[in-house]
Amino acid sequence: MAVESLFNRPVCVLLRCQGCEERRLNVRVNVELLSISNPVHKKDLAVRLTDDTDPFFLYNLVISEEDFQSLKSQQGLLVDFSAFPQKFIDLLQQCIQEQNKDIPRFLLQLVSSAPVLDHTPVSLNVVETNPFKHLTHLSLKFLPGNDAEIKKFLASCLKCLKEDKTMLEEKLRKTEEDLTRQLSYTQQSLSEKSRELDKLRNEWTSHTAALTNKHTQELTNEKERTLQAQAQYQQQHEQQKKELENLHQKSIQQLQNRLSELEVINKDLTERRYKGDSTVRELKAKLSGIDDECQRAKQEVLSLRRENATLDAECHEKEKLINQLQTRVAVLDQEIKDKDQLLTRTKEVLDATQEQKVILEESTEKKQSHIEKLEATIKSLSAELLKANEIIKKLQGDLKTLMSKLKLKNTVTIQQEKLLAEKEERLQKEQRELQEVGQSLRMKEQEVCKLQEQLETAVQKLEESKQLLKTNENVITWLNKQLNEIQMAKKPETSASAHGGVRTGISPNGMPDRPSFPSSGISHLISPLYAYQNFPEPAHNKNVSPHCPVPKIPFNTQLSKMNRCSDVQTATAQPANKENSDNLGLDAKYFKKKDDSIPLRGLSQNTLNSGYLKPYLPPKAQPSPKAAVTPASAYFPG
Repeated sequence: MAVESLFNRPVCVLLRCQGCEERRLNVRVNVELLSISNPVHKKDLAVRLTDDTDPFFLYNLVISEEDFQSLKSQQGLLVDFSAFPQKFIDLLQQCIQEQNKDIPRFLLQLVSSAPVLDHTPVSLNVVETNPFKHLTHLSLKFLPGNDAEIKKFLASCLKCLKEDKTMLEEKLRKTEEDLTRQLSYTQQSLSEKSRELDKLRNEWTSHTAALTNKHTQELTNEKERTLQAQAQYQQQHEQQKKELENLHQKSIQQLQNRLSELEVINKDLTERRYKGDSTVRELKAKLSGIDDECQRAKQEVLSLRRENATLDAECHEKEKLINQLQTRVAVLDQEIKDKDQLLTRTKEVLDATQEQKVILEESTEKKQSHIEKLEATIKSLSAELLKANEIIKKLQGDLKTLMSKLKLKNTVTIQQEKLLAEKEERLQKEQRELQEVGQSLRMKEQEVCKLQEQLETAVQKLEESKQLLKTNENVITWLNKQLNEIQMAKKPETSASAHGGVRTGISPNGMPDRPSFPSSGISHLISPLYAYQNFPEPAHNKNVSPHCPVPKIPFNTQLSKMNRCSDVQTATAQPANKENSDNLGLDAKYFKKKDDSIPLRGLSQNTLNSGYLKPYLPPKAQPSPKAAVTPASAYFPG
């Protein structure tokens, strides 16, 4: 069950009991909306009347939707149940607004049929008063609360009071804690302030002592100056007094003359005024016939009145001036009396000083010699003091300029500190970036070192390969020379083989002769290079005994591997000999035409490309990169 409080305020109620007088009573009206959802959702309006002074005063009224329908039909209400609570609260608020008036427009009446409110039903009426009659807008019947309801109500009141008590206790505890903290803080501050006060008192005493000494010296100097000034002022005062007296007498004479003149003028004006009045009377008698003259006379009268008013005002001002001058004369007389008294006093002082002078003259004669000596020292000291005063003034000016500069410097330093903080942050960021760049640089340096090592090894290998190339070229040139010498030394032998195949012979030096190919129609001799190459045997010549061993020259395999691609390219692009288009597996530079070599002639492309003439290629052995080239003397002794 959900409870929603709509109104809870004390209201002044007019209590009417049977056989008793009407009296006013303060009643607390509590309006609540009860919503019940189990088993059926419905809403009830609960109105409770209580008295704050009497805890046993309790009247309840619960209006359901069905009860409201009967109430609506009985009292002719035009409001639904949903809008009824708000309208009832509006009526209560109007009663509260009107309760302090002598003749309220809206009233709350609590009517009881019994002579005393003693557990009897009561009706609460909302009445509007007008000059004609009392209109009851709403009448609600309340039932007195039984013991259980009163106990429940008292328990709820006690609960609220306990909650308020706990809240107040918590607030009190917090305030006590705050006050104790503030007390401790104030005691600390008091002790600090008392210490500061003691310090200030000590400083003040020292300062006052110094100031008293300083002021006593200044007082003595000032007394001497005042005595000198007094004599001068007395002389000036006497002169001024005589001048003021002369001026005062002259001004009084002038004012008296002016007064006499003004009195004469005033008399003339009064006489003129009387004459004017008489003329006005005469003119009033002659008014009927002379209107024009009357108007002119009126104008003259007005002008005369204005002049009279101005003259009266001037008279008043003159009287004021006379009063002021008289008061001033009295003040001056008083001042003269004061000055005379001062003069008598000064004369007495002078007599006393003359007596002292006689005594002092005797002592002055003795001290004059001493004073003359001191005067010389005083003159030097005064000159030094003047210089010191000038220096102090300069220093004060410098101090002011320095203070202004210091303020500027402080502002500049604050700005510079801010800039320094920003720059430090930037420096830290740049240092981090520098560290990162340094790490990357170290990595790059390591990579560069590795690459340099690789370069060095590659350069070493290049140099070694160049040396190997040079040795190989030397060997090849030497071999060519040897082959050419053998060819020149040999004699051609023409003997055909039994099967018509290739016939080879061995020279006296152990070298094979140049093979000839009669079957193919080649009668020319083949270059000795072909003698060192493997020729495949044809099918019909397989039974020929290979009793001619062919020596093989083992070239450096590393060189052959490195130059294999270049050999093929050079062989295809630039043939060594136009007559012999095949390079036979060797580089083109080995087939250049020499003066002492014998060229191949008569060999066709078919015979060279056929199976009978295949170039000799060394075996695909893989020696170490630093393997030395075998000398030609191993294969060609002698």
